[in-house]
Amino acid sequence: MGEHEPLIGVADMATPFFLKDQEAAARAGIWTATRRTPRTVRILVGWAWRASRRLTAAAAAVELTAAVVSTFGLLATADVFTQLLAAGPTPERVLEALPALLVVAGAAAARGLLDSVGAGVQAELSPRIERAAEDELHSGLVRADLVAFDDADFTELVQRAGLAAAIHLRSGVRLVGSLTQATVTLAAAAVAAVLLNPLLLVLVLLAGLPQAWSSVRGGQAQMDMLLRINSDERRRGVTSSLISGRESAAEVRAYTTQHLLLAEHRRISASIADAGVRLARRQNLLTTSGRAVGGLLTGVGYAVLGLVVYLGWLPLALAGTAVLTMQRASGAVGGMLQTVNMLFQTSVYVELFRTCVDDVRSRARPPGRTALAGDPTTIELAGVAFRYPGHSRDALHDVDLVLRAGEVVALVGENGSGKTTLAKLLTGLYLPSAGEVRWDGLSTAEVDADDLHERVAIVLQEPLRWPVTAEKNVRIGRFGEPDPTGERLADAAARSGADAVFDDLPAGLRTVLSREFQGGHDLSGGQWQRIGVARGLYRDAAVVVADEPTAAMDARAEQAVFTSLRAMSGGRSRITVLVTHRLANVRNADQIVVLEHGRISERGTHEELMANRGGYHELFSIQARNYQDIPMEQTGLR
Repeated sequence: MGEHEPLIGVADMATPFFLKDQEAAARAGIWTATRRTPRTVRILVGWAWRASRRLTAAAAAVELTAAVVSTFGLLATADVFTQLLAAGPTPERVLEALPALLVVAGAAAARGLLDSVGAGVQAELSPRIERAAEDELHSGLVRADLVAFDDADFTELVQRAGLAAAIHLRSGVRLVGSLTQATVTLAAAAVAAVLLNPLLLVLVLLAGLPQAWSSVRGGQAQMDMLLRINSDERRRGVTSSLISGRESAAEVRAYTTQHLLLAEHRRISASIADAGVRLARRQNLLTTSGRAVGGLLTGVGYAVLGLVVYLGWLPLALAGTAVLTMQRASGAVGGMLQTVNMLFQTSVYVELFRTCVDDVRSRARPPGRTALAGDPTTIELAGVAFRYPGHSRDALHDVDLVLRAGEVVALVGENGSGKTTLAKLLTGLYLPSAGEVRWDGLSTAEVDADDLHERVAIVLQEPLRWPVTAEKNVRIGRFGEPDPTGERLADAAARSGADAVFDDLPAGLRTVLSREFQGGHDLSGGQWQRIGVARGLYRDAAVVVADEPTAAMDARAEQAVFTSLRAMSGGRSRITVLVTHRLANVRNADQIVVLEHGRISERGTHEELMANRGGYHELFSIQARNYQDIPMEQTGLR
């Protein structure tokens, strides 16, 4: 490994598509960058409206009422100063000012009450927004085409958006509330300032401009830093997973790579930390500069106020109100800019989530325009090709194949030959890049995905380890269908050999198969494969694909499973597809399809392929010599 070559990933990862918008914002001019905040507010308000129109409307009404109350409070304060200071405070004038004082006190109390009510509304609204946004993402994910999950950038985007959504959406909603409050306060002060002297408002706003500039530039600096550390963040996620993951723990220790991993994790973390320190220094410099210039302009503003009073443009009795108005407006500007800065930084994650939702939605398979008349009697592949996202070459090319109900079809070939890809294409899990896959003459691209997949059962080499009870692990594929006597479950368990697994569980079928829960139980790889086979048998589908389902089983269990899978083609007229490296298990298949480099190189029965003395004959003969369980008379060597 070279001096600068990373242990994890590649040396220089390209900026993923979902960060292109952030890249443009980081490089944009200040006016273009400033427009991100209103857009972020619109997105958050849009989610709020979809989450609860009633609470969103209530929040808006509370803030508008607070603005009116604050304005009346400032105007009443001006009235108090006028009555008390116009000709000197006397007991009579104090009594005359009492109504205005009561208005001031009432306005302050009302504003405090409204702030409390607004906080309560926000407390109820925030979780609803988070739930609505998360539901929008997950609803899109369950409809996303399977091939999307083979796109590394897509899975990274989903992971980042999912992890960031809960924290940043909730904080974003709170920030919108804070921004609204600051805007209301500034609006009230602005109305009072305009009524006193419009020049006061201009002075306050001018004093806020340097801070606004530094705030936006600081946000852009953060975006630029996030882009620069994108590669390191992805690598750190991998090293952290390898260090902390249960699945990797044994091999990491067996190969004594824990110190290598820790050193790499520390190196990556140090690089990210250094970038964070550089960002903090730059933001601190920008903030200090903005505050310094803003403070200087504030001082100029008070000097101008003194000059206005001196020249008689503003009565001395209103000078106190003017000072109070400027202080309140200045505080509101400061609070607003601080909130805008935080919103600008939060916009990175809000935009990321919005991009994720939009991208997930765009990857949904279009709804089918036709429906299947029933279970397929034939599946035909005509000129089929398939290419994975981000790859420059096809994984399959020019595949022509016909599968008929009642047949057992075996897909064989070396690793990487395209067996699993072909299995996913013929079941409709993937759509071809070229050519067509037709079920009884209907293209899988034209049929609704649920209609197709309802008729499919897939048994995988690594079945999904559902963290539920043993019973639910088998029934999950037809969970809504009743099995009151348990006869269907018992039959699937017996034919797969899973019944022996259940007998050894501490609570039998009620045992939770996950160490993530107290009292949970874990299984070996071979035991999980039996559960996976039982799940496929229980599903009782018209198209069954078994993809290396017995790789971790002993020979006796493997033979029993393949016998059960081959038997599934009888009775109900099914199409059964077996994908395996162990050719002894497919000797009795009705059709054996040999794949090589994404193409079909041979097809036929076992006897026909052995007679051809091609690649299948060679592979079978090698396995016959390596595995003593195949009688010589069945190898075709005699």
